[in-house]
Amino acid sequence: MAQLAWEKTSEVAEKRKNRLGGERLKFLIGGLLVVGAVIHLVLNSTISGARFFVSVADVVNNPQHVGQTVRLTGAVVGDTIQYNPVTGDLSFVIAHIQEPYSDIAQALHLAANDPQALRLHIYMSNQALPDLLRHEAQAILTGKLGEDGAFVATELLLKCPSRFEEKTPGQMRVQED
Repeated sequence: MAQLAWEKTSEVAEKRKNRLGGERLKFLIGGLLVVGAVIHLVLNSTISGARFFVSVADVVNNPQHVGQTVRLTGAVVGDTIQYNPVTGDLSFVIAHIQEPYSDIAQALHLAANDPQALRLHIYMSNQALPDLLRHEAQAILTGKLGEDGAFVATELLLKCPSRFEEKTPGQMRVQED
């Protein structure tokens, strides 16, 4: 009986080798692009998220912040709070908090009561009057600094200064039945 053997010619083998090499190169380039994109995203999010908020001084003294969305913090100056319940317009002033500080309640007190502290006017619309908006509260705001130097906020987070004060045994109340 005759035996049939099929052998690849060197030309067919060479084409197949070249095609496989090209496919491997495509996968290698695609993989490198994906890894590069992931590294880029991780670095950008790490750099931009390194600071949760900026200070009043950073926003006021840096013209690059005009028209840009930023998150900032400051101490609420209580006697500047104005609220219109009909329109929901809210305005107040925040003062720059000096850093570094070891006691946030003390830092808020000093900032809000210092007439020389750098201050920034805040405006919000369609806002209910927050319960925690009071003198010496820490305000964390997201919004844009306008050309006129006023900050138009879209989000407001308040931290009450009394939460930061430690209670000593003499300040604690005993409930009597």
